[in-house]
Amino acid sequence: MSQMATDTSIVGRGNQDGAQLFREWFEELDQVAENGTGAAYVFVMGSLTELLRVFDLPIVFPEINSLQTAVRRVAHEYLSEAEDYGYSPDICGYVKADVAVQLRGGEHPMGRIPKPAIAICTNACNTYIKWAEIWERMHGTPVFTLDIPGTRAAGAQTWPGDPDFETDRQYVADQIKELIALCEEQTGIRFDIDRLRETMGHANTMNRSWKRILELNQACPAVFNALTDGTIYLGVANGFRGTEAGATYFTDLADEMEYKATNGIGTLSDEQYRLLFVGVPCYPIFRRFNELFSEWGGTFVNSTYLWFASGGSNLGFQYDLEQPLDSLAEGVLVSVRNAMDSMFFQDLVLSEMIDDYQADGVVFHPIKSCRTVSTGLADNRRALMENRDTASLFLESDMMDRRVVSEAQLKNRIDAFFEGLATRRKRASIEHGETL
Repeated sequence: MSQMATDTSIVGRGNQDGAQLFREWFEELDQVAENGTGAAYVFVMGSLTELLRVFDLPIVFPEINSLQTAVRRVAHEYLSEAEDYGYSPDICGYVKADVAVQLRGGEHPMGRIPKPAIAICTNACNTYIKWAEIWERMHGTPVFTLDIPGTRAAGAQTWPGDPDFETDRQYVADQIKELIALCEEQTGIRFDIDRLRETMGHANTMNRSWKRILELNQACPAVFNALTDGTIYLGVANGFRGTEAGATYFTDLADEMEYKATNGIGTLSDEQYRLLFVGVPCYPIFRRFNELFSEWGGTFVNSTYLWFASGGSNLGFQYDLEQPLDSLAEGVLVSVRNAMDSMFFQDLVLSEMIDDYQADGVVFHPIKSCRTVSTGLADNRRALMENRDTASLFLESDMMDRRVVSEAQLKNRIDAFFEGLATRRKRASIEHGETL
């Protein structure tokens, strides 16, 4: 721990630099809004930012904008305004917060958000397409929907070389060519394949580093918290994908995590339990939600959120810069399918994570606002528990709406979960002693 105290230039650098980049990103968006020019609205699953940067389009992630209203404890104001406007309390909280942002002319806690000049969505989430239709109605925004053929069943993913995969890749590549034509029309900028190679090269660097960072959290103690620190990393992974700044950040972050793993520096000074998280975090009480686990010595070592919300970076996928368009189609197909699998067919991978990360328990967190993520979690939990003797917690709250988040109820459930973990550990120790 003495090295942790002396080398502050390395330890903690990722969180500090990530927060600074995030502020700079929103400042740039604020300036775009001030200038009256629009931005490309995209989503974390299949954003195609590598391509959009070729056309000098500022990038807006409405999901990130919305969760920031919750983290900064003003989401209820935005949700109420959208509901007063006519949106049901039952629909996605991210959508409603964004509707209020649009109604307020872009007003946001992090700065002003520019209007959408173009919107790109995929079918990875069933809400994406309906969400984009809102901007189309409000602003007359041209919308491009990228249709990604999904995995047919659990374990049925196909890979390059398989005839079905190659057919699907060609289908995606043809759509990307249509998007290029639309971007040229909207921006007046001709497509430059060398600039695409440049942005894809930066994405390659980011992907390699992110995959390595996830692997390094297999260390004991864990070098970062997948719930809190991981959310900062995800923000940079999406907002700065395809940029030199993003590539540099993740290269430095991997160096920091290598240093921490080598020197036994953990995110908690006294790690007692290693946990996996399934779902989207509870942003209305984000800090306190994590404290309910960390006070017991619990650390989240990985999560499905770092999987489906990373834009495919978790796979470490490397674009072939000699064939950028075909490789971009392959990368989008692989990453979006992987993201969808993380929501629908997650039990097999969770079982592998338990072994790889030496996890003591799995926390399932279904939320009111997102049925795409939450539907089927109970079945996934049951399937996992049938195959693994690992403790699990089923914890319901929300990612946006503080009206359905009860800290007292959460604490009761979490405390009982850790008491059960302690009992399990004691019983296992006794049984091990008897065996010896």
